[in-house]
Amino acid sequence: MSVPLIRWDAPGPYTVAFSTRLGGVSEGSYESLNLGRRTRDEPGNVDENRRRLCETVDVEPERLALNRQVHAATVNRAAAGERSKDGDGLWTDEPDLPMLAFSADCLPIALARLNGTAGLALLHAGRLGLLEGIVQAGVAALRGRIAAIVGPAIGPCCYEVGEEIAAAYRARFGPDVLQGRNLDLWTAAERVLREAGVDAVERLDVCTACSADRFFSHRRDGPVTGRQGVIGYVA
Repeated sequence: MSVPLIRWDAPGPYTVAFSTRLGGVSEGSYESLNLGRRTRDEPGNVDENRRRLCETVDVEPERLALNRQVHAATVNRAAAGERSKDGDGLWTDEPDLPMLAFSADCLPIALARLNGTAGLALLHAGRLGLLEGIVQAGVAALRGRIAAIVGPAIGPCCYEVGEEIAAAYRARFGPDVLQGRNLDLWTAAERVLREAGVDAVERLDVCTACSADRFFSHRRDGPVTGRQGVIGYVA
């Protein structure tokens, strides 16, 4: 059974798509396509949801590579079926090796190499990861000319932060990434991508917190919620 996806028309031999919360079998707070096993959802439901996602993009679930996401700046080289390493980014130049990065308000970002050997990276970029350099680490892993897309994440309409975070972002990215007490992660991500030398940056500008019918949101729902993500591979 296929699930609805937001696909990126990536410039090269890549398949990249962002999932929503629709099309799965989970129930309650995790309804329905929860991809995260580090939640209180039934593991069997999560496994079925991941299987459906992989089937939709025509990859083998057993080969799916994941990280144990820790809100840091580590980007690991993906290995088929590897799911135990700490990190918030994965990259590969190996064909047909699917990768998945989770999100539930944080930024899911895909990077695609444009010249030379094909290469793809998927990043989970939260407010801490952006400051610590997850984007720069992803760009460094791929090297060369790169295109990027910033997927669904909490928007400046909904993301109120305290002064400590606001001050750090103001100092790093400039005052315009704050709208009053609200942080604009979308703009901060685009700014750091361009600073890192990314040739082309696309943004979906879709707020996860605003769209309860389409996306999970930690800020909106609290800790008992699911995870969507970005899945991709070199075709």
